[in-house]
Amino acid sequence: MDIPATRGIPTSVVEKTAIRKIAIRIVPFVALMFFINFLDRTAISFAAPNGMEADLGLTAAQFGFASGVFFIGYLVLEVPSNLALHKFGARVWLARIMITWGIVSLLFTWVQNYPQLVGLRFLLGIAEAGFFPGAILFLSTWVPARHRGKMLALFYLAQPLTSVIGSPLAGWLMTHEGLLGGLAGWRFMFLCVSIPAIVVGILCLFVLKDKPSQAKWLDEDEKLWLEGALATENRQKEGASHGKGGLRAAFGSGRVWMLAAVYFGFIYGLYALSFFLPTIIDGFQEQFGTTFDLFQKGLITAIPYVPAAVVLYFWSRDAFRRGVRVWHIAVPALVGGLSIPVALYMNSPAATVAVIAITACSIFAALPNFWTVPTQFLTGAAAAAGVALINTIGNLGGFAAPYITGAVSEWTGGYQVPMFIVGFFMVLSSVLMFVLGRNAKRIEPRGTDEPRGTDEPRGTDAAAPSTATTQESRA
Repeated sequence: MDIPATRGIPTSVVEKTAIRKIAIRIVPFVALMFFINFLDRTAISFAAPNGMEADLGLTAAQFGFASGVFFIGYLVLEVPSNLALHKFGARVWLARIMITWGIVSLLFTWVQNYPQLVGLRFLLGIAEAGFFPGAILFLSTWVPARHRGKMLALFYLAQPLTSVIGSPLAGWLMTHEGLLGGLAGWRFMFLCVSIPAIVVGILCLFVLKDKPSQAKWLDEDEKLWLEGALATENRQKEGASHGKGGLRAAFGSGRVWMLAAVYFGFIYGLYALSFFLPTIIDGFQEQFGTTFDLFQKGLITAIPYVPAAVVLYFWSRDAFRRGVRVWHIAVPALVGGLSIPVALYMNSPAATVAVIAITACSIFAALPNFWTVPTQFLTGAAAAAGVALINTIGNLGGFAAPYITGAVSEWTGGYQVPMFIVGFFMVLSSVLMFVLGRNAKRIEPRGTDEPRGTDEPRGTDAAAPSTATTQESRA
């Protein structure tokens, strides 16, 4: 990765107030959208061991395939959806995505058999296609690079918090058996988690703006500073790409494809954990002789994500102050890859959950810092296509992880072998990230909230210039 470090730049009053307003007015709402997004796509993991598998007669392999087929529809329309967002604007397109997936998610309330479940999961993937890379791209059009890591960390907090809040919530909702028209608890849960997507999707049309100049809550000086800073960055990136733009710049970039491979490992670990953790916890009764009710299972599922949210915040804060370095991404991936297979060899539920918590911390420490990288060297349509391509290839892991995990666990009679496979892909991501960044100690400009006199970065790259170069031969 050949994106040189920059010196810390003193933060002006206008810069501080503009970024603070974005952190208050834009980031929480987009994070709320992400919270609902992740809850809707992983709701099946809560439903499966708590009535859905029995009612629909699912095997572990069938559950894994139904979970993963979401990503097939998602991947087919990922790049076209993000290009449509670039053309029509984030406000309208993100609203369209949310309303559509909310309607599809609602239909899970009445699913009757395995083929219907697979069909709805496939349609849900089509409906959600483009949301996550679109949200990343949207934030990159509002926040200059040196503040982007901090904003992405705040945005990414929604993902572990989905499990912290969503797991007990899902467990509580599923206790309401027969409350509405005789619906099973898991069906009632699907009904309740779907409606917020439709409501927030409609609100999106009124809350979000496509660019700073449209925001009435920004002063004119703040608008001018933001537009000027973002325009300068875009000119630098366009110049650094030697005139290559759009799809060609994204699809022809070796770094984009390498980042996609790195992201595959992260997503493989994330979704193996997300989809099968409730099932692993449900198995504690047989493995350790312990019994938990639905709400308690939800609370236990949430436990690993509490420290993950804390680690995400402080690890990203360190990356913001130093500038994102390769080890901010690669080291957590390595720790996560080594820890996840160990979890199933523990001798108690507490020890198992503690090791899983280490894995969760590792995954969420790496992800927000990873997403600061692509928009450092891509802009405009190339950024839209590049971010979508990375997310598309990476999310093949979203299909592979639940399907392989379910099939191998059924074949071997346990989750030990599947978790070693998870560990392999995460360690591979760590290795690829080190290879990718061998020519750069820092891959994102440093933050600007440090006191004067302490803003010289550590290491030999302290005096590197602020222009970005994208020599593909070094990727």
